[in-house]
Amino acid sequence: MTNHETYIKRCIDIAKNGLGTTRPNPMVGSVIVYKNKIIGEGFTSAYGGNHAEVNAINSVTDKSLLKESTIYVTLEPCSHFGKTPPCSDLIIKYNIPNIVIGCVDDNIQVAGKGIAKLKKAGCNVIVGVLEDACKTHHKRFLTFHNKKRPYIILKWAQTADGFIAPETKNEQKPVWITNEYSRQLVHKWRTEEQAILVGTNTVIQDNPSLTVRDWTGQNPIRAVLDQDEKLSKGFAVFNNEAQTIILSKNNIDYSKNIGKQICDILFNNNINSVIIEGGSKTLQTFINENLWDEARIFTGSIKFKNGVMAPKFSGHFISEEKIMGDTLKTYTND
Repeated sequence: MTNHETYIKRCIDIAKNGLGTTRPNPMVGSVIVYKNKIIGEGFTSAYGGNHAEVNAINSVTDKSLLKESTIYVTLEPCSHFGKTPPCSDLIIKYNIPNIVIGCVDDNIQVAGKGIAKLKKAGCNVIVGVLEDACKTHHKRFLTFHNKKRPYIILKWAQTADGFIAPETKNEQKPVWITNEYSRQLVHKWRTEEQAILVGTNTVIQDNPSLTVRDWTGQNPIRAVLDQDEKLSKGFAVFNNEAQTIILSKNNIDYSKNIGKQICDILFNNNINSVIIEGGSKTLQTFINENLWDEARIFTGSIKFKNGVMAPKFSGHFISEEKIMGDTLKTYTND
């Protein structure tokens, strides 16, 4: 691994500290190096706060060293005014001569303009170091801007014999297939994504709150499919613990491309990632329309013998993990 790659990898590692707090901004990491020594680091603050480059520059005690340093960053420095001034302007202000960038920012407001501004100012700019790793790290942000939809994660739990739910239920609450450790991990995931989506039947049968209870973090926005607006305000998804978006026949034509219409609504609400935690029908809708990026599937040890079958799909296997008796498999949609 070259020095450039070593420092970009460090940028990726520290950038993960912003997971779940920077949205809809990307979680960028930045490192400043002077004579092969790191003198400053930073990652993107919670939305509305400083970008990674600003935090990295602010962390440098002796600013006079910046004019002989190299700044590394996972994503192209911004060149426009938003909640904060352009990072490229700050880099130029401090006369940082060398900039190493992991990948280009596909946001139309940037899209090479930051690089062009830095080069025009006389900076030496290198682009594409650990590019694939940086693109994977920024998968939510890049999917949002490239595909004009959120990054979509499918998640479900199935029994050892392939069922997602029992055929009948006696109580209006979840039937747990996985153990408490797997459920805690799911709550951690909820803090990392901007929205969570379920269908009408899941709300009626389980009455979930879709919030974070077993982990510390921000509740996701709740998106609920309610075609005929049959859900009463007494359901937990309508409490004041998180924002709820209702997707009914008033804003969706349920006779065609439901997934695409949902994606358009979420995109227009500036939501860059969503976990689909609905039932088999909702999950299968996104699978059939090929609108998914990642699938996380738990398999528990119990058996139902009959019930609602788990969704059918094909994807690229990424990993398998054991969680105290449960099995978690992760796939991507290639």
